[in-house]
Amino acid sequence: MSTLTATPGTPETAPAASARPSYRVTGRRVLSSEWAKLWSLRSTWITLGLGLLFLVAFGVIAASHYKSDLNSGRHLERDFATATAASLSLFGTNFAQLALGVLGVLVTAGEYSTGMIRSTLAAVPRRLPVLWSKAAVYGLVALVIATVGAFVAFLVGSQIVSGTPAAMGLGHAGVVRSLLGAGLYLGLVGVMGTALGALLRSVAGGISVLVAALMLVPGLISLLPSSWQGDIDPYLPSHAGESMFALTHDSTTLSPGAGLGVLLGWTALALAGAAYRLLRSDA
Repeated sequence: MSTLTATPGTPETAPAASARPSYRVTGRRVLSSEWAKLWSLRSTWITLGLGLLFLVAFGVIAASHYKSDLNSGRHLERDFATATAASLSLFGTNFAQLALGVLGVLVTAGEYSTGMIRSTLAAVPRRLPVLWSKAAVYGLVALVIATVGAFVAFLVGSQIVSGTPAAMGLGHAGVVRSLLGAGLYLGLVGVMGTALGALLRSVAGGISVLVAALMLVPGLISLLPSSWQGDIDPYLPSHAGESMFALTHDSTTLSPGAGLGVLLGWTALALAGAAYRLLRSDA
């Protein structure tokens, strides 16, 4: 009977080399992954397009309606009586916030509904970098889209109302700040949507809470006694956001800086809730 012997260095005794290359999970790679996933979805292109369309189209429609009423000699509606080119151009912000907020919910809750979140968390076991990357990537995209839309709406709207009491240009005091504030507000709404999607893990639930926070709760607050409204209204997410891009302020509204602080607080609260559930609950 023959005996097989192996000498040192032969394939029989050498350590088996792994055929799979090793990769380190880094923040840059997680961001790159979330960027690729965001743009691979058809809903991203459609919803961002709708958000941009709402912002520009409704701003142009509001400016055209103002000019038409002024030229016809009809009595201006209360909302138009003190309107400016900036306020008319940003008329579509309330509609754009729904599109951008809903897409934020889809960015996170959509992965839970399809089960893809398991693969994502298997690739990034520490979990929280996934949430931060999703929020950062989509927040930046929403910020850019909203800011571009705000400036386009203003440039077109200011041409429409040229020669009227509402006319103003980019050089007027507060205009650039107002347009940038609108873009920042919509970007933060997108981040809030992302956080709500991760917190509730349901597309329908996230959208419902987002719509309630931005549109239904302010309507319900208006039913409260007026003494209570003044203490609550300015600190609602939508009203704090409005103060960020309003040209004029009074005693019932927050300053742009205070409004930004309040909205950042709401956003941080939503992200904190999402982070807690992500760490404590199974996917």
